[in-house]
Amino acid sequence: MDKKKIYSTWFLVPAMAVFTVFFLIPLLLSLYFSLTIWNFNEVKFCGLDNFKMFFSERALNTGVRNTMIYAVLTCGLKVVLGFLIGVFLTSSIRTKNLLRSVVFFPNLVSTIAVGITFTALMHPSKGLINKVLELIGVHGIDWLGNMKLALYSVVGTDVWKGVGVAAVIFIAGIQAIDKTYYEAAVIDGAGKLKQLLYITIPLARPAMNSVIMLAFIGGMRSFDLIWAMTGGGPGYATEVVASAVYKQYAAGYYGLSTAGNVIMFLMIAVLAYPLQKFLLSREVD
Repeated sequence: MDKKKIYSTWFLVPAMAVFTVFFLIPLLLSLYFSLTIWNFNEVKFCGLDNFKMFFSERALNTGVRNTMIYAVLTCGLKVVLGFLIGVFLTSSIRTKNLLRSVVFFPNLVSTIAVGITFTALMHPSKGLINKVLELIGVHGIDWLGNMKLALYSVVGTDVWKGVGVAAVIFIAGIQAIDKTYYEAAVIDGAGKLKQLLYITIPLARPAMNSVIMLAFIGGMRSFDLIWAMTGGGPGYATEVVASAVYKQYAAGYYGLSTAGNVIMFLMIAVLAYPLQKFLLSREVD
């Protein structure tokens, strides 16, 4: 028994080694360097000054708020739209296989390429979106230059790109539901709406929980699409924690940028863990 226990324990060594080298050690180093003013030549301990500065600077403080707004909006829209698309593409339509490929295609395109493309499409005078809107009498919307619209424009682009993944997860979850539930519901006289509300939504909750967690964490750490489309502007309208961290690092404030990374990690950990516990508690057996 002892030999068997020791033998099985050795299987943990490779995984623990990888976890230690690529996660635990970098995490501890990040925590240490976030408490210092450092460059590649010297390190000076400064306590919590980096964190105080992070929350006192407008650009950095605004980044935390925008990150939350961005994560909640992209997550919510991906869940709702992904579920509706998933329901539609698991129905009896003939072209559903082709449509599934079309829906998933945006996720295969580079995020930077999507950002550059939508930046051109949203150009206030030459963009295709405004050209189409002009046909119905709407003129000159500055999608990325208007401080009130810019963040929501990037959110819409993010949803367009990522909703395909959400839809595929929902399709898998809906197809895994036992068909006998629907057959029994039809016998009892339940219509399509009641089947959706009382069978599909409750039994597809594991898929929904996966989409919520992936979309929320992805929104919290989003950087590349925002940077490609707005660079955090105009002003601080689309500044998020990740873009603020990048700017501080590029400016040579390495300790401050490291503190920003720690803040982003803590935000994700503090919010994602209770969210996951809540979602799992609502799953239907």
